[in-house]
Amino acid sequence: MAEQPNDDIPAMSFEQALQALERIVDDLERGDVALDQSIKIYERGEALKAHCDRLLKAAEDKVEKIRLSRDGKPAGTEPLDPE
Repeated sequence: MAEQPNDDIPAMSFEQALQALERIVDDLERGDVALDQSIKIYERGEALKAHCDRLLKAAEDKVEKIRLSRDGKPAGTEPLDPE
């Protein structure tokens, strides 16, 4: 089975995906990309953005703040931004 254009995205780190997304934005802003190629790289940009969003959400879910007891000792953790 042939590799699809976005098959590499799930394995990318946040930094790799963001860098690839920035290259796409630069290419599109220059305006010297053919229309059919612009559509392809725009779609890849959307996939990269979604991947970055997922990675950020996962990172946010891991971030917690330490709760302190009345005597100032760590008493556990809670979400950074409880909803």
